[in-house]
Amino acid sequence: MNAAEMSALVRERRTVKAYRADQSLSAAQQQALLDVLRYSPSSVNGQPWQFVIAASAESKARIAKSTQGAFAYNAPKLLNAAMVVVFCARTDLDDSHLSAVLAQEVADGRHADAQAAARQDHTRRGYVSLHREVLQDLPEWTARQAYLALGGLLFAAAAMQIGATPIEGFDAAVLDNELDLAQQQLRSTVLCALGERGADDFNAALPKSRLPEGLVLKML
Repeated sequence: MNAAEMSALVRERRTVKAYRADQSLSAAQQQALLDVLRYSPSSVNGQPWQFVIAASAESKARIAKSTQGAFAYNAPKLLNAAMVVVFCARTDLDDSHLSAVLAQEVADGRHADAQAAARQDHTRRGYVSLHREVLQDLPEWTARQAYLALGGLLFAAAAMQIGATPIEGFDAAVLDNELDLAQQQLRSTVLCALGERGADDFNAALPKSRLPEGLVLKML
C-alpha cells in the first residue's frame, strides 16, 4: 500500500452502524484478522490481554446480553455482525504470565543468550512494578494496550474492505460475569463488530467530519 492509497483508505472508511444479517467472513479473512490481534504491539511486549472471539449466533448472543437496557441500540450490530471481538485486559500481570511471555520469547529466538533474556525480563517486571505499585494504574495501563490492538484491527479491516464498529456502549459488569473474566484476571474493555455493511447503514452516505488539520496536528 503506497502513501496515496493509505490516505484514501483512512479518509473513506466509515464506522458501520448496521450489518447485513446472515453473512460471514471467509476462513482466510477471519484468520488474517486474528493474526492482526495476536501480533499487536504492546508496551515491553507484555501482551496483557485476551481476545474473545464470537462468530456463531449463540456466542454473539452471549455478548449481546451486555447491551440490554441503555445500550440496546448496539445489540443488532453484535447479533448481525459476522464476528465480534471482546478486548479483555489483564487486571494484573502476575509471575505466571510474565514467565510465559519470556519463555515464548526465548523459544522464538528473540534473545541472544540467557543474559539478554534476563535483562528483558527485569525491564518488563520493572514496568509492571511501576504501574502496580508506584503509579497504581496497572488496570488502566493494560487497557491502553488493548486499545492499541483495537486500532490495528480497525485499520486492517478497512484495508481488507471489511466493515468494523468499535463499541464501548455495553455493560462491562454483565459481560465480565457472562464470560467469567474476573476468575481469569481479565476485564472487558471494548468490543469490535466486524462484517459486511448493511443496506440500511445511514453512516455509509454521510460525509466524514474531522476537525481542521491545523487544530489537531502541530509540527514542532
